[in-house]
Amino acid sequence: MAGEEAMIVAGVGCRRDTSADEIERVVRMALGMFDLAVERLDAIATESEKAREPAFPEAAQRLSVKLVACTALDLDKVAGRVLTRSKLVLEAKGLPSIAEASALVVAGREGRLLGTRVATERATCAIAIGEGR
Repeated sequence: MAGEEAMIVAGVGCRRDTSADEIERVVRMALGMFDLAVERLDAIATESEKAREPAFPEAAQRLSVKLVACTALDLDKVAGRVLTRSKLVLEAKGLPSIAEASALVVAGREGRLLGTRVATERATCAIAIGEGR
């Protein structure tokens, strides 16, 4: 997979009522960890219930990317590939991760995480690269 042709996905998890500012901030932090320009980002991905919160479409619009909602079933299918497990998410959703798993889902079958998620007080973000789903 050629780096310039690959899809870059930011998977995001957050607490309820997190602002678009916080989502945008955690995405920019995560991209910065891997020296990726915001312009390289193709999508923000999150769990389908989270995607309905107003902050997600607003953050995606600000970053000029699409927002992709992932079902719990999709997230569960990649659960064995996540690098970080969240006790809070496991108790609330029965899944080990929202940020890392959603990034992997949207990055596609051959997608891979660039590293573990980064976190702010209210949000987490993981970056994955792949051919897309």
